[in-house]
Amino acid sequence: MGIVSPGFRGRRRSTAPDLPPGQYLTTDFPVLSAGPTPKVPVDRWEFVISTEAGAEYRWTWDELMGLPQETPTVDIHCVTRWSKLGTRWQGVSLDTLLAGIDTDARYALAHSYGGYTTNLPLTDLREGRAWVAHRFDDAPLAPEHGGPARLLVPHLYFWKSAKWVRGIRLLVDDTPGFWETGGYHDYGDPWREQRYQGD
Repeated sequence: MGIVSPGFRGRRRSTAPDLPPGQYLTTDFPVLSAGPTPKVPVDRWEFVISTEAGAEYRWTWDELMGLPQETPTVDIHCVTRWSKLGTRWQGVSLDTLLAGIDTDARYALAHSYGGYTTNLPLTDLREGRAWVAHRFDDAPLAPEHGGPARLLVPHLYFWKSAKWVRGIRLLVDDTPGFWETGGYHDYGDPWREQRYQGD
């Protein structure tokens, strides 16, 4: 049994000068998942940041909706080589969620409903580069795309934008996530084609 959604086939199309190397442009939004799509009602959803010292900070769905919202328009790049340009999202910046949290961590491990994890340097979640996104293209984020909320870290390959996100654990040392343990690159910069370990 494969680890990518059935029926997905990568394909090459014409490239554009603003695409990372090895990518092709798509106008649709391919769905790739490593398992079944979790169904998470918003009245049971929560987002938790846990620090390396064990402190926990929690937000319910209503609390997340009450935080300042941002509407980034960003390009996204999948490790399977498709890129989608000018995507429109709405969500809460990680800067807002991390504000006031005392930590010496250098890394974060994102956790999703369904058990998926992915690791990122904490600096890549700061300075307006990452969001907990809950709307896409002016509509609630569909479950197959990670709804009710997903991590959005568009400057890295899209597997780092964990679907169905439920929290992040702040860490002093880097800990590989699901795909990274399976051989994908620890960082995943599309402009440097960091697809797999050793790239």
